[in-house]
Amino acid sequence: MIKRNKVLEEFERKMLRENLPYEKKLEIFEAMLEEARALGIFPLKNPLEGIEKDIELSRRLRSVKGTAEESGKDTE
Repeated sequence: MIKRNKVLEEFERKMLRENLPYEKKLEIFEAMLEEARALGIFPLKNPLEGIEKDIELSRRLRSVKGTAEESGKDTE
């Protein structure tokens, strides 16, 4: 599971504001992927680690009254 932090959120906001061409976005993505590989972060050692918690959280959120599904909005 990805942990959010202020640096990542600011980066995402900046990327959305800049309206970059596809080629530039792809270049940034590939550089980030290469960095993750160099740091040993990607590929994940166990990609399913923590999935049980994510599934349980999803079930609980879907069971809460007033969710998008109950209000007629599409959740997918």
